[in-house]
Amino acid sequence: MRHAFGEMGVRRSLHVLARVNRKDGFDCPGCAWPDPDGRRSRMAEYCENGAKAVAEEATKKRATPEFFAEWSVEALSRQSDHWLGKQGRLTHPMVLRRGAKHYAPIAWEEAFGLIASRLKSLETPDEAVFYTSGRTSNEAAFLFQLFVRLYGTNNLPDCSNLCHESSGRGLKEVIGVGKGTVTLRDFEEAEVILVVGQNPGTNHPRMLTTLQRAKRRGAKILHVNPLPETGLKRFRNPQEVFGWLGKGTQLADLFLQVRINGDVALFKGLMKMLLEEETRRPGEVLDLAFIRERTEGFEAFAGDLRRTSWEELVEASGIGREQMSHAVDLLAPARRIILCWAMGLTQHRNAVANVQTMVNLLLLKGAIGRPGAGACPVRGHSNVQGDRTMGIWAKPSDAFLDRLAAAFGWSPPRRPGLDAVEAIEAMHEGRVKVFFGLGGNFLSASPDTEYTAEALRACDLTVHVSTKLNRGHLVTGAEALILPCLGRTERDAQASGPQFVTVENSMGIVHPSRGDLEPASGHLLSEPALIARLARAVLGDAGPVDWEALAADYDRIRDRIAEVIPGFEDFNRRVREPGGFYLPNAAREGRFETDSGRAKFTVHDTPRHGLEDGEYLMMTIRSHDQFNTTIYGLDDRYRGVRGGRRVVFVHPEDARVAGYRAGDRVDLVSTYAGKRRVAEAFTVVPFSIPRGCIATYFPEANVLVPVHETAHKSNTPVYKSVVVTMRPAAGASA
Repeated sequence: MRHAFGEMGVRRSLHVLARVNRKDGFDCPGCAWPDPDGRRSRMAEYCENGAKAVAEEATKKRATPEFFAEWSVEALSRQSDHWLGKQGRLTHPMVLRRGAKHYAPIAWEEAFGLIASRLKSLETPDEAVFYTSGRTSNEAAFLFQLFVRLYGTNNLPDCSNLCHESSGRGLKEVIGVGKGTVTLRDFEEAEVILVVGQNPGTNHPRMLTTLQRAKRRGAKILHVNPLPETGLKRFRNPQEVFGWLGKGTQLADLFLQVRINGDVALFKGLMKMLLEEETRRPGEVLDLAFIRERTEGFEAFAGDLRRTSWEELVEASGIGREQMSHAVDLLAPARRIILCWAMGLTQHRNAVANVQTMVNLLLLKGAIGRPGAGACPVRGHSNVQGDRTMGIWAKPSDAFLDRLAAAFGWSPPRRPGLDAVEAIEAMHEGRVKVFFGLGGNFLSASPDTEYTAEALRACDLTVHVSTKLNRGHLVTGAEALILPCLGRTERDAQASGPQFVTVENSMGIVHPSRGDLEPASGHLLSEPALIARLARAVLGDAGPVDWEALAADYDRIRDRIAEVIPGFEDFNRRVREPGGFYLPNAAREGRFETDSGRAKFTVHDTPRHGLEDGEYLMMTIRSHDQFNTTIYGLDDRYRGVRGGRRVVFVHPEDARVAGYRAGDRVDLVSTYAGKRRVAEAFTVVPFSIPRGCIATYFPEANVLVPVHETAHKSNTPVYKSVVVTMRPAAGASA
């Protein structure tokens, strides 16, 4: 309430928060955790961080042309990310002319004309990239990819490239679908739930309510993470009066404090024990019928486990055999197992192997395609999964392009486009000259901050569609545009009348979102309207799409989606049912649409980092007052940090051996391919973290993440596996 009232005022706060995640309201612009199918909370169907996300968007503060006249780009660049975000909603399209020091207002038609002239002047459409954030609606995402492909390129990087790309790639290869296979109903029937590489208390707080209900029904919860997370130790449900007063619910039955990137070793150890237990109790531990009839590759997988030594698994994971045996005591008798994970697994060199190793455990137990069991990658942004479903993908399948071609009567480009990392490299090398970002904060979200900044500055034009000011608006090409758009909370009125958009959550449910606030400015456009007008400016009247008609009535966009995207048949009718509808999911139904029709066991080596003396393996994390790159405040109360973000969490003994005490200031240094990267002036915070591991917040530490060090197959940056050293900061003594 303090945060909401401060941004929106009391009356506005009470009105807006009452509509968050309601069936007739708007979808929270925060995380993608699903809403209950049936009755929803009468008190509040949102969490603390959801309320902060809504308040950030529905704030009464405004960043007007007068603000930009007062503040030069250089002066703004000296402010913190937190300060920039607190300046309020953008109200007018703004342009930074070549050589100018201040953004200035620009008419919409002139802005579209500027973009069109630059795009038309390129030697090839592949000299432009079109980035998308996970907050974009299904309707906007579908129009955006259609426009970009009609323009002539598949250069459609998105935020998924930076976070859960490894999940999609890993799952698709082994179970035939790149999405999770569970619903909220499955949590009601699960016997064991594993939460791996994830901090629900900060990143998906409503998940804690789901876990609490499962726990009360008798489910066992295993928490696997390098850091202990407060919400999984004890959860006091704010929606229950007694939850405010008592000790709360202890959620995790077992905490396995794995070393950073020790997950493959840990899960191989657990599965090695399950195989040994099956030998002692034939037919009682593994689902042999499922393995025999529904999978392939088991013998090679089992052989690898038998050959792998316990010394290797214990050393790499940091988990002793006795602790592993406690986990196996819970897993061995269970048949209904859910595995949840987030970016603690997906942002390593071996991220795809991490995901597939966990799937191996599900296959051993037959815990997929049955109630109460399956895979649950927890997406971090409200429609990042829907964007991909709509075709926001640099490497689209031939099947998708064939359907697009049939629906619109033209031949879309077939050559693969650039993902996020490839786009950064191409801009840096001068092969891409125009960057267009539909939402998000590309600079702050990307790795190797200085390299990415150089890449953006090498462009002729950078364009950002945004609701609020962020760091990416200040690191620009020769010319730059900021195009303000409506938010989720705001009323969207087009030529045919009031409109709504749709989103897809982490569990494949598509549902509507309707805002009702007066727009922050009369100069804002909705994302679909903005894309349609841009497409008209670039492509002209020729072509197979009546852009004005689509922007005038979003039902028409949904009709075209229904023609192209499987599972969206009769879209307009089904999405108007309360709560929306589930997309089909073959693996959830027990069918594996792989090349063999079977789920695949896979074999993966145990990762080794070979740290030298004085080296540490660093992972980047969020604070509690943060959502993705948006900084709500400077506290992380769950970890005892107040008033600052440049901190490094270090094991107390590692700090002692290195000669540092709590409060000392250090620089962090990473070296890759002969290039040294430095993040200056971080405060040492002794913390419960495995020896040899440290943790820092992003985006402050993204400068240390090398752009060329990425996950095998998915090309996701290794935000969670960066080898660094520490040195005393300038003017500090250790």
